Amino acid sequence: MSFTFFTDRLGGYSQGDFSSLNLALHVEDEAATVLRNREVIEQSHGKTIYMNQVHGNDVVVVDQVLDQDPTCDALITTTKGISLAVMVADCIPLLLISQEAVAAVHVGRVGLVNKVAIKALHHMRALGAIEVHAILGPSICGKCYEVPFEMQQDVIAEHPRAFSTTRHGTPALDLPAGLIADLTAEGVSYEASVICTQEDPLYYSHRKENPTGRFAGVVSL
Repeated sequence: MSFTFFTDRLGGYSQGDFSSLNLALHVEDEAATVLRNREVIEQSHGKTIYMNQVHGNDVVVVDQVLDQDPTCDALITTTKGISLAVMVADCIPLLLISQEAVAAVHVGRVGLVNKVAIKALHHMRALGAIEVHAILGPSICGKCYEVPFEMQQDVIAEHPRAFSTTRHGTPALDLPAGLIADLTAEGVSYEASVICTQEDPLYYSHRKENPTGRFAGVVSL
């Protein structure tokens, strides 16, 4: 059975803007502190592979622990004993699980457009995954993710379910709704968090605070 969980800001060693369980090396936190925070995760859940996320749609399949974080926005494994992590601070931490393979996927606005989640799903199926279930972790909600009108129109041209407006009536995007539409069209069942990272102080939010840290979704077979 697959194992999944999502961290929050609590339980780490980072200070100030990054307090306290920041798991990202690419922000302005002290690297030694971030590695110490990652050890907190590994103490409970074993060796964990993170990504150097670049808002692309590259997918990397791993079967062993790596010396460096691979540059990609989706990780897949069919190997037991390895945990995969996706780091976010408003984007969707997507975990895909099946009996045969699991994936951790970074889905922001660009990731929704370039269909990184669907690409990861197809890779999983090529590796033998049959019944895939999606878990969407905390992310910014459609009432908070305000964007320029032109950007909104570009996204909803291919993802109409992502259309939203803020509480003030300005253009916005509902990324989870757009992603869910993509996944269900592929026959994937899902569950989705209702937590908005901009509204809930337990989670890092790039929109709310910058600089800030990153929390993670973690999955293993």
